[in-house]
Amino acid sequence: MLLNSPTEKQFELLISPWAATFYKLVETAQSDLLITSPFISGEPLKKIAEIVHNKPSLQLHIITNLAINSLLTGFLDIASLTTLAEIIPNTTVTYLPGLHAKVYIADNKRAVVTSSNLTSGGLMGNREYGVLLHNSDDIAQIRNDLITYTALGNYVPLETLKILSQATSDLKIHRQRADRSINSKLRKVFEQRTEEARIELLRTQARGKTTHSIFCDMVLYLLRKHGHLTTIELHPLIQQINPDLCDDTIDRVIDGVHFGKKWKHHVRNAQQALKRQGVIDFDGTKWLLKVQ
Repeated sequence: MLLNSPTEKQFELLISPWAATFYKLVETAQSDLLITSPFISGEPLKKIAEIVHNKPSLQLHIITNLAINSLLTGFLDIASLTTLAEIIPNTTVTYLPGLHAKVYIADNKRAVVTSSNLTSGGLMGNREYGVLLHNSDDIAQIRNDLITYTALGNYVPLETLKILSQATSDLKIHRQRADRSINSKLRKVFEQRTEEARIELLRTQARGKTTHSIFCDMVLYLLRKHGHLTTIELHPLIQQINPDLCDDTIDRVIDGVHFGKKWKHHVRNAQQALKRQGVIDFDGTKWLLKVQ
């Protein structure tokens, strides 16, 4: 449902249900469709495939959070996401830990910023609220901000999606068996398979990157976004962006990337390296971007 006319304002207010508006936005996309949502269910993905299948040049970019709990609960339908990536050849999926934003952009002509995930409940059943934007300058800024933030994540190739989809399916079976049984052996199998799936997700984050480069990117991103920051202020912001990388309960190395307790040490190394490169500076209290 829409409130306000686009002839009166540069935006329209969206209240539930808003599925018709979303699918109209998908239909208007000619060259690029950007979907940002931590939770994604199968029915909207099926509908998107039906709408865009005859647009071979359309670039479909999906940004989501492949959290293990979301996969196991079905809040993120990894099987349907994999099927969509197979059907629509120009689909790219980016894994962005800590993602909470729900933003949908068709070319640079229309954008929705909303509380609604890309789920049947979000589009139809839940009480959601958002805005539909028409101003190309505002849309371009939103898109640029998202793309900049997305650079902190990692591209997930189709083969990895298939591996995660199969692993999730297997895990659900093991969990059902473990839930029905007090057999400790079954529970150990489930825990082992869960850990294997978690490592595969960590490997997806690590692909093509180093620990040092990841932390450098996060430090630069946060200083550009927030301005001058102390190290104490940087720490929780970095942990919020990538909780897996900054998990205080573990200490492991996946494909050369360090996940776990030593993350503050890597933050310090990134700060010092960027300072030596002349990219950032330290005024005795706070870190700041160096004026070029």
